[in-house]
Amino acid sequence: MGTVDRRYVRHMLTGAQYKATLDDGRLTYFEGEQVTDLPGHPLLGGPVQEVADGYDWLLTQSSDGVSPISGVPTSADELRDKVELVHHAGMMAHVTYTSIMTLATVAGRITETAPQYIDRIHGFISDAQVRDVRITQCITDAKGDRSRPPSRQDDPDAYVRVVDRTPEGVVIRGAKLHITAASLGHELLTIPTKSMKAGEEEYSIAAMVPVNAPGVKIVNTTYAPRHADTRDFPVSGRSSIPEGFVIFDDVFVPNERIFLDGETSIAAVFAHALGLWERLGGLTAMADGADTLVGLAQLVAEANGLAGVAHIKEKISEMIIHASVVRACYEAAIAHSQAGEFGAVFPDELYTNAGKYTGAANYHLMVRHLHDIAGGAVVTAPSMSDLEHDDVGPLLRKYMSTRSDVDGEYRTRLFHAIRDLTADAYGGWTQVTNVQAGGGLYAQRIVTRRHYDLDRAKQLALAAAGLDAGQVDG
Repeated sequence: MGTVDRRYVRHMLTGAQYKATLDDGRLTYFEGEQVTDLPGHPLLGGPVQEVADGYDWLLTQSSDGVSPISGVPTSADELRDKVELVHHAGMMAHVTYTSIMTLATVAGRITETAPQYIDRIHGFISDAQVRDVRITQCITDAKGDRSRPPSRQDDPDAYVRVVDRTPEGVVIRGAKLHITAASLGHELLTIPTKSMKAGEEEYSIAAMVPVNAPGVKIVNTTYAPRHADTRDFPVSGRSSIPEGFVIFDDVFVPNERIFLDGETSIAAVFAHALGLWERLGGLTAMADGADTLVGLAQLVAEANGLAGVAHIKEKISEMIIHASVVRACYEAAIAHSQAGEFGAVFPDELYTNAGKYTGAANYHLMVRHLHDIAGGAVVTAPSMSDLEHDDVGPLLRKYMSTRSDVDGEYRTRLFHAIRDLTADAYGGWTQVTNVQAGGGLYAQRIVTRRHYDLDRAKQLALAAAGLDAGQVDG
């Protein structure tokens, strides 16, 4: 599975060709209006261009006309190379690779329980690679009353379900929430959000649905700045990805695109597989993000003249330790990767989940340290256009400077970066998604406990206490 059959490979899409594929009749909406021209939309067009740029960049990384995000890694080195490549190729490359690896992981885990789906899964992976499409994952349902299972909801559509069948396929109905870049891709990997029980067969459905399939409707939200001058938003002004509320309004799915249909006992396999790859991607981003926070903290401390103050140094040291631990978990997850049923290599579950949990659980404290170090100008610094005003601009530059070697504009730009990254719309999005992406913190605790060698820890404890294991009741 590490290579793509050259007989079926066509040339990779260019960015311009990708943008042309979006004109396919898809129904996508933003703030009360249907969007008929995604590339030309004032707020969604920027993300479209980002994806197009990612396509063009990947073309420069390929020497044989095959997309570098094609294929499934079969060694730890290949896995590291793939993860780093998709991380730099942009969000859509990342979610596509995550989708492909989710399917590859599932195929290796259902060889005995549901072998009838394996050829379909492998067939779709090959087809997606041939077409050079982008895939997003639809997992989180509307859920209704969270205290009730799918079969006991007042509205049975609270979880995506099968509502009709024909010899050719099924019809599904429901909604999936928080779907990053749903409107920007070509395929929706739609899977159960949780384990299912007997009597919930209609909810045990996993399938690949085209974004432009009749009945698919996507409502978008975005943290992209609404300002014409994006210099005050140095992070989100350059890069923003919309979130989609995906509605399946009686959507037909043909049999060849169905990967699970009624097998409640393995419904959770899809969620667990996606969780692993989502958390690895999140861990990768968190490692770089933590280093960025450290850099901003040090730069603004120096600009403020406080880099030598004891409590400032202590806070930055704590941020450095956090960044180093998150990075170490990522490195361990790759180094301890394991081969699955078909030779594909997967990151270590323990280190992936422990790292994702650590990065998310402590993120708010790292941001608090950054804000404490930087000061109130994080949210009150004047705009770049104010600094250019003939009357007040020179005065603002004067008073935003701290000494002769710290220009007022330089310090202002640091404050804008910190605000945009941690204290504005994008900062709020990051705060929530760090916790929720790939499942909430509780999910990472469950998986970490499942893969931790607790018996070995108990044996070490017994030895330290001078006790024999036979003296202790189970």
